[in-house]
Amino acid sequence: MWIYLFLGIYGLSMCFILCYSLAQANLLWHFFRFKRNLTPAASASDTNLPAVTIQLPVYNEKYVVKRLIAAMARMDYPADKLEIQILDDSTDETCSIIRELLQNFPKTNFKYLHRKERTGFKAGALREGLEKASGELIAIFDADFIPDDQFLLKTVPHFSDSRIGMVQSRWGHLNENYSLFTRLQAFALDAHFMVEQMGRNAQQAFINFNGTGGIWRKECIIDAGNWQEDTLTEDLDLSYRAQQRGWKFLYRPDVVSPAELPPVMSAIKSQQFRWTKGGAECAVKHLKQVLKGPFSFKVKMHAAAHLLNSMIFIAVLLVGLSSIPVWWGFYQGLIPLLYFKAAALFLLSFIIIALVYFFANLSLANYSRKGLLRYLWELPVFLSVSMGLSVHNGQAVWEGLTGKKSPFIRTPKYNLDEKRGAWVSNVYHQLKVPAGTYVEAILALLFLVLVGLSLYTATYEMLLFHAMLALGFGMVSVASFRSYRIKAGK
Repeated sequence: MWIYLFLGIYGLSMCFILCYSLAQANLLWHFFRFKRNLTPAASASDTNLPAVTIQLPVYNEKYVVKRLIAAMARMDYPADKLEIQILDDSTDETCSIIRELLQNFPKTNFKYLHRKERTGFKAGALREGLEKASGELIAIFDADFIPDDQFLLKTVPHFSDSRIGMVQSRWGHLNENYSLFTRLQAFALDAHFMVEQMGRNAQQAFINFNGTGGIWRKECIIDAGNWQEDTLTEDLDLSYRAQQRGWKFLYRPDVVSPAELPPVMSAIKSQQFRWTKGGAECAVKHLKQVLKGPFSFKVKMHAAAHLLNSMIFIAVLLVGLSSIPVWWGFYQGLIPLLYFKAAALFLLSFIIIALVYFFANLSLANYSRKGLLRYLWELPVFLSVSMGLSVHNGQAVWEGLTGKKSPFIRTPKYNLDEKRGAWVSNVYHQLKVPAGTYVEAILALLFLVLVGLSLYTATYEMLLFHAMLALGFGMVSVASFRSYRIKAGK
């Protein structure tokens, strides 16, 4: 019977989510182990320090480049051993802004490199800059970051171990309280930078350079094949190539590199698309090699969960869509109620995910009462919005898995601090509403109708799930349309 086809899709998708959550549970366990054993390296002295090059990839960043350059000029490191490359691919007034700003810092060793052709996008800029870099170590910061001026002195000492290829810091958030969506992004990123990065590093599983806020050994980059642009996540790609070559990565959660979170849905989607599609491309490129490689079972397990984590959006979308005929089957008596009771096993996934976000976010809030109250409302809203992004991110994952290529579209920056400033006048917004936004709006209405039908027919088994889907698709679609309409002046 056709209804069992949808039940099978629903069950298999939920099994994938359960397996992913079990991997998260393992990371949570090792997160506590990492915290107990965290022993940061001592800050470096001025003697015998290696030469360092800081690379700043920039592309049309007129709103944030001033504070970026000012932050770099404050970096605490011997001037004769520090080079700062500004890798500028800009096509607007950012170029003239940078040249004018550099005149204010004659004693800082800034090297301005402007490319007329944006070949290879960010990966290409980093690769070309590396050819001219004088440093033994290469630190990288995106344009929206304002790193700690002690960053180098805190991370460089780790490279006394010749096996260390990269040290990654934890991202902080300059504007997490700017809006609901910046709060939800901080909520998600904190789970990655606390539980996931710490949990993987505690058991020597593969971790990833996060594209910024990290420092590499130049020899490691070259040995691993240098920066490549065949995926949208050149950072994840190089991370896996380097670790497969035997290089060790280190994560420092106590070194914080603050950055700006995109405040508007169009920018959030742009970033999410690049991350999820690039992750899927890296899975195609590396997963088979890792699974066949000479690594332990736990390393292979976490590599698979890591590389395939973007698949969660396709699983969520399939669960949501297949839940409609499954709900109808239960209502009509076509599916035995016993099947629904057996599905209670999948509640374990929710419990595990809730615990991951609980400890990640509450540990940063010192388990305060305020942090707990914020967590209690952020978790359901975050899960709903994540479901609402499943159409957009699911498309990105599918394109990544099937090999469809697309250009590297960087996330617009705004220079917003908490409630100051406005994003409406930003000239880097995309104006075209993607077709997926209309699909999200339709699904929001569909699941809202299902909520009403569940209440009318007193079939409450999927009421909460469908309500979260309606809320998530509704919030994402409304925010998407709003970001377009305000910019377009409609």
